[in-house]
Amino acid sequence: MSAPVLSQQELEQQLSQLSGWRVKDKKLYRQFQFPDFVSAFGFMSSMALVSESMGHHPEWFNVYNRVSVELTTHDSGGITHKDVEWARKANSLANF
Repeated sequence: MSAPVLSQQELEQQLSQLSGWRVKDKKLYRQFQFPDFVSAFGFMSSMALVSESMGHHPEWFNVYNRVSVELTTHDSGGITHKDVEWARKANSLANF
């Protein structure tokens, strides 16, 4: 069973508590910047384990010290609490 898509009001409320995140192309979006490539790749490696444990995987892209992340729950057709929870864990891991 897929998770329910957040209403616009629910999404705005969640975004007010997610530092650095915004909606871009109907997905939660954030670009993280780290001191160097190793730190960026370490973040991605750690979040890969989190993603697997959640059964929820991001669309992401890495260039040197930057990691761009887009989140949506594909089987629900939009942004859900799964995406918000992943974003919170990412912020926590990246210390943002």
